[in-house]
Amino acid sequence: MERIRFFLKHTSRVRFVRYLLFLFLGLMLFSVLYWHVKPRQYELRLFDVAKETIRSPITIEDKEATERLKEEAANKVADIYTLKKEYAENRVDLISSLFTAIVDIQEQAKRENEVETDMVGALQERLPPEWFSYLSANEWEALLHAAPEDIKTAKEAAVTAVHLIMRERITQEELDRAREKAADELKYAMLSPSLKEIVIKLTKQAVIPNVVYDRAATEEKRRQVMDEVKPVKILQGQVIVEEGQFITNEIYHQLQLAGLLQNDHSFHPLIGLSMLVLLLLSPLVYYFGRERTNTDLFLFTTIFTITMLIMELVRLLPQGDTVSTGYLVPIAFGTMLVRILLGERIAIMTAILCAVCGSLMFNEEIGANGTVQVSLAIYLLTSGLAGSFFLHQQLRKAKIWQAGLFVAFINMVLILAMILLKNGHYSLSEIGMFLLMALASGIFSAILTIGLLPMLEAAFGILSSIRLIELSNPNHPLLRKILIEAPGTYHHSIMVANLAEAACEAIGANGLLARVACYYHDIGKTKRPRYFIENQISGNPHDHLSPQLSKNIILAHVADGVAILKKHRMPKEIIDIAEQHHGTTLLKYFYHKALEQTGFVLEEEFRYPGPKPQTKEAAIVSIADSVEAAVRSLSSPSQEKIEKIVRAIIADRLQDNQLNECDITLKELEIVARSFCETLNGVFHSRIEYPEIRKEKVKHA
Repeated sequence: MERIRFFLKHTSRVRFVRYLLFLFLGLMLFSVLYWHVKPRQYELRLFDVAKETIRSPITIEDKEATERLKEEAANKVADIYTLKKEYAENRVDLISSLFTAIVDIQEQAKRENEVETDMVGALQERLPPEWFSYLSANEWEALLHAAPEDIKTAKEAAVTAVHLIMRERITQEELDRAREKAADELKYAMLSPSLKEIVIKLTKQAVIPNVVYDRAATEEKRRQVMDEVKPVKILQGQVIVEEGQFITNEIYHQLQLAGLLQNDHSFHPLIGLSMLVLLLLSPLVYYFGRERTNTDLFLFTTIFTITMLIMELVRLLPQGDTVSTGYLVPIAFGTMLVRILLGERIAIMTAILCAVCGSLMFNEEIGANGTVQVSLAIYLLTSGLAGSFFLHQQLRKAKIWQAGLFVAFINMVLILAMILLKNGHYSLSEIGMFLLMALASGIFSAILTIGLLPMLEAAFGILSSIRLIELSNPNHPLLRKILIEAPGTYHHSIMVANLAEAACEAIGANGLLARVACYYHDIGKTKRPRYFIENQISGNPHDHLSPQLSKNIILAHVADGVAILKKHRMPKEIIDIAEQHHGTTLLKYFYHKALEQTGFVLEEEFRYPGPKPQTKEAAIVSIADSVEAAVRSLSSPSQEKIEKIVRAIIADRLQDNQLNECDITLKELEIVARSFCETLNGVFHSRIEYPEIRKEKVKHA
């Protein structure tokens, strides 16, 4: 233990040691958590027989299967055709133009008395070339020589038929049927059979498909259908292959996607865990890098390592079918130890850190939903915070037991709440097992905290609040020794403790440490109690001693006290205050007495050996010690006298440079002075004189 404390003392501010501790924390977190986040992999080949049932550890999309479904859905979409209404108008205009041209040529031939061949040639110039393939030469001649009335009738019948048929959708497949319908419309036209046949042929040719393939609309429809296809996913917990089943191509592909094959070397878990570890360490680096020493970081690392070790041991316990052993983890002991030894802020960070780690370590347990088991994370976080918050006040061992029971109660309530929220159908035995683990978690947390606390305090030389409260017990052997052997000193120590504690609390120093240190600061007086005025009942032995001998006796009480405290293995902080509470002040009474007797003495011979106060607590105890003795010597203390003495003593300490080696400020000294005055005024207040006392005074007068 001494070697550990020696090492910590000499490395408390060494940056290299701090970096090593952070590196150790990061590597420990990574190594412990990696085996819990790394997917289990199997050595399987195509057409092997599965030796066990394999479930997917994650939810992942099978993109190849999704693409196949999208292609199948797109192929089922029929081509989209758009109706072109302008086609009907164009064909009507075309057939109308044909008969108009025939009428014009007939009239022109009549005026010019041209031969028939000239009429056919003129028509060829005015019509598209393909139209002449629809009729024979004789049919064209017959049409050109038809009577104007027949041409008019033919035109009206053909235009009407084309317009009527082309109003409907006509695809390439429906073209023949549409042309037959157009022929049917002309059956009852008032034309000669030969001319009617010619008109029917022309009308049929005038009817064409009026719908065209719409590529944009077809592709848009296919995109819509493909977007509606739901992704094919392998769900977490889904059975990929059952025991005894052949590994088909599809199953092999799914195993590969889930990263369950040994030939898959994915670095994603490594990268993700590294990022998580850095994120978890960031608040610790910030906190310990600014506000704490390496000793505090070493202590936190020790507690956190023990917590992780216990979590790992609990994880190795046999698992039930529906009950996770993660609820048995005594997570609160870590946060309670940190709360007692390092403070509340870092205890909250510890609870969060342990909850995240626990949820990852037990992610293979029953009911895990993803990499992090959310319900267990909530349970561990609440349990850890409950232990820390309950120890907010009055830190003592009995309080730790109460905190353990409180944690157990919170655990049980939380588990019942989560069971009801999940609407799970658990048997009474399963619910009882959950509650039993919650109870055990709280009790084990208290046991571990009480058991590990003394070991950590001894190893790291830590003076915790619990230890201070134990030392303040009036039944402590040293306090009993002061009370019995030096009762005046005991009363003086109690008064100084009241002054020092109130003043320390006022400036934010450790009031409890100051109080307990005051109880023991004059323990050295028990060696020669009669030589100190507060213990003298009749006569002063210094009246018969030389100033030098009296000086030696008075000055020796500091060294005697330090020796007694060290012999009883008292905390270093209390020994330091006992050693520093007089600093290097001058023993003025015996110095001036010796000066009167001899005429010349060295002032250094009548000063305490020191050292001067090194902390705020030591400085306040030093001032309070002198203030209490000075005020107690007053015959009728008043508020004005008390304040005058308090400020005079503080000014004397400043002028004598007794406060140069501690970090107390003038502003804080002003607050200390006001605190001393308030406390002393409350003690030395004026009292009502009872009637019996007044009568006795009159009688004796």
